[in-house]
Amino acid sequence: MRPVALAPPIEPGGVVAAWTLDPVVLVSLLLAAWAYGYGVHRLWTKGRGRGVGPAQVFAFSAGLVALAVALVSPIASLGHTLFAAHMVQHLILVLVAAPLLVLGAPFLPCSLALPRSLRRDLHALGRTSKASAFWAVLTGPLVVWIVHVGALWAWHLPALYEAALRSQGLHAVEHLSFFFTALLFWSLIISFGRPRLPYPARLGYVFVTTLQSGGLGALLTFASVPLYSVHAAGARAWGLSALQDQQLAGVIMWIPAGVVYLASMSLLFTRWLRAMDKGAAETDARKVALLPAGRRP
Repeated sequence: MRPVALAPPIEPGGVVAAWTLDPVVLVSLLLAAWAYGYGVHRLWTKGRGRGVGPAQVFAFSAGLVALAVALVSPIASLGHTLFAAHMVQHLILVLVAAPLLVLGAPFLPCSLALPRSLRRDLHALGRTSKASAFWAVLTGPLVVWIVHVGALWAWHLPALYEAALRSQGLHAVEHLSFFFTALLFWSLIISFGRPRLPYPARLGYVFVTTLQSGGLGALLTFASVPLYSVHAAGARAWGLSALQDQQLAGVIMWIPAGVVYLASMSLLFTRWLRAMDKGAAETDARKVALLPAGRRP
């Protein structure tokens, strides 16, 4: 595996040119865009959008752009120099790209890009009891929360964090674990059709996630010693000490990430109130319909 952490740090004057043109990442983004676009075109051509409208297309497109910002733009390269930049990269993956892609309702459009025989085989496999049970466990709220939060804390252990920076392969595993566990997390929060969790449970789910994320951010912010010496040279290149770089990263995880979680909780609460109002109105309408014609308002 190619070492990447020992490369010379990127200085302020070299940021603009520090793009990461990884062929695997670029091809993956292009394939995702093609598959989604092809599937949406088929749905719209046949007049069967099934909830995939312009808003969903915009969200998915924005999610791909966010992925490109995190993995291709200078933020990706700068993440090897500054811990704060690395934190920004991780938060874009978890709190921007993942929820936007889920909002894009990608499952149906992307599945239509697969060969028909493969779609049929996957559908048959998904209907088997073992596959259904495995998927139910994998996407269970408790399991999703544990693996998502576990990935966040595990990869910020100093030894594992530095190992990921020094190994291109391990670094890719780190990003994949952040991204895919975030997809599972947001899939439980953002629902299309029948929700997996009721609104109160989703609010609590996001709330406890906010607490642990803020806890890690506070731990990094108020630490009295630098925990990630691998960024010491990079921090000096930007006029920072390793501790200041770490504290900045902690503040980024603590406050901006907290704002995103709180905003999602506000949206959930608003939608919950609307759902309750709609349910009350439907109940009143049914009661009125049962009244004799002469007694109806």
